Amino acid sequence: MTLRVFNMSEDKKPIEEKTEEKPVEEPKVEAPAEAAPAEAPVEAKEEKPAEEPRIEGAVNKGDFILMEMTGKAEETGEVFDTTNEDVAKEKGIHREGNTYGPRLVVVGEGWVLRGLDARLRGVKPSEQTAIEIPPAEAFGDRDPTQVQLIPYRILRSKGVNPVPGAELEIDGRQAIIRSVGAGRVQVDYNHALAGRKIVYDVKVTEIIEEEKAKVKALIGRRFVGIDAEKFGQKMGKKKMTVTVPDEVFFGENIQIAKRGLAMDVLKFFPELEDVEFLEIVKRS
Repeated sequence: MTLRVFNMSEDKKPIEEKTEEKPVEEPKVEAPAEAAPAEAPVEAKEEKPAEEPRIEGAVNKGDFILMEMTGKAEETGEVFDTTNEDVAKEKGIHREGNTYGPRLVVVGEGWVLRGLDARLRGVKPSEQTAIEIPPAEAFGDRDPTQVQLIPYRILRSKGVNPVPGAELEIDGRQAIIRSVGAGRVQVDYNHALAGRKIVYDVKVTEIIEEEKAKVKALIGRRFVGIDAEKFGQKMGKKKMTVTVPDEVFFGENIQIAKRGLAMDVLKFFPELEDVEFLEIVKRS
């Protein structure tokens, strides 16, 4: 603080007393502490699902199997699927053009009903086995919101004659007519077997292990109704060549079948890079 003293001298000017100024200390600036080196992010390692131990003398995941099967609703005994032609005729579900006999299934690939596929592991060949499947893993639980009332006149305008129990397609959706009355029709968009426990009677007739036999089975799956023995096949290190018989050249959806077979072969034989189809026309 500076004090001012007034001297009564002639000039009557105030004399400023000099005070000793203390040096101002410069603020100390501390060097910033060295930041700790950032730790490298730890990469999350994807844990591969543990492989299930193989069951000797039984079906395992990934196996190529030929299987006879008949599926029915447990509650009513209604058969809806079978590989046995006689059973299909007896139960009124025979379809002309369908191929009957043991069906190729690669276990775990979803080629059959999800609940059935998940329960094939452990099934022993040549044994008749009953497999029960709960509704949620079969055709799903019933959904009440999928049952609707539609005015009778609307269905008639679409050319539909609604009869209880009839299965039909409405606006691109499969439906069942549950009841008709009072100018309204109750339509159920649930699957006919929704909410029902399913039982499959299965018999594994063969577990296919030899590579050429697997390819032949894949050919039979894609080229339905054609004897797979008529196709030639040659397995190289990186390429497979499939010789197509001339009776298939003008078959329906031939290109789709060839594409499907190629995808199957490349999936189940990862060492291969190409699938070639060879078509030979012989002089008649």
